[in-house]
Amino acid sequence: MVRKARDPATGEIPVDPYVQGDANAGAHPFAGDGMARAFGGQAGIRRITDRTLDLSVADPRIKAIFEEHDMVRLRRTLFEQVCFILNAGCRYSGRDMKVAHKGLGTTRADLNALVEHLQQAMREAHVSFPAQNRLLAKLAPMDRTVTER
Repeated sequence: MVRKARDPATGEIPVDPYVQGDANAGAHPFAGDGMARAFGGQAGIRRITDRTLDLSVADPRIKAIFEEHDMVRLRRTLFEQVCFILNAGCRYSGRDMKVAHKGLGTTRADLNALVEHLQQAMREAHVSFPAQNRLLAKLAPMDRTVTER
């Protein structure tokens, strides 16, 4: 894993330059606003993505993956990604999935733990099971780009 020093002025961990764009989100958005409504709009999506990260950072199986990350940036870009995919009126400003996960050594087991946390967060937010499954099906193909072993 490559570790970068935090910028003393901002406290952020620098990232390599990249071109921002919704195509980096890893999936096309759903049509219409039904999925956004099912997740409680932007406020509900933010609660779900924040809860997913809180659970992940506390999980001994995967917490090490997050230790050297700029969590402010990660919270923002995860929210933007899910919000964009759910067609809730967001743009995605993060890196593409392959570049964002390069060098992390993420395994399928790590990804499964993260998905468990996302599922728990969606259940806690009372997102219907069919809506949960539709989002998970949209995210599932990303496993090939975010896992390295």
